[in-house]
Amino acid sequence: MLQTRVGRRGQITLPREVRRRIKVSEGDQIAFIIQGEQVIIKPITKSLLDLRGSVVVTGEQDLDVIRKEVIVKRAQRDSDGG
Repeated sequence: MLQTRVGRRGQITLPREVRRRIKVSEGDQIAFIIQGEQVIIKPITKSLLDLRGSVVVTGEQDLDVIRKEVIVKRAQRDSDGG
């Protein structure tokens, strides 16, 4: 088990072994996924723009509209407790 302390402003330092395992370094973004009383730390490796073109679609795609739809669906999911 690895441990760290929470600082005065809620900051933590990820132990070196954790950084190595999830392949993050200074400046990288990470996500905190809360499941019950557990928190999962995952590196954010790709954005929506990075994935653009990876799925064949018909018709035009408006990323701003898609982004807004995702925000609404996440808010609904979060308000449902999921």
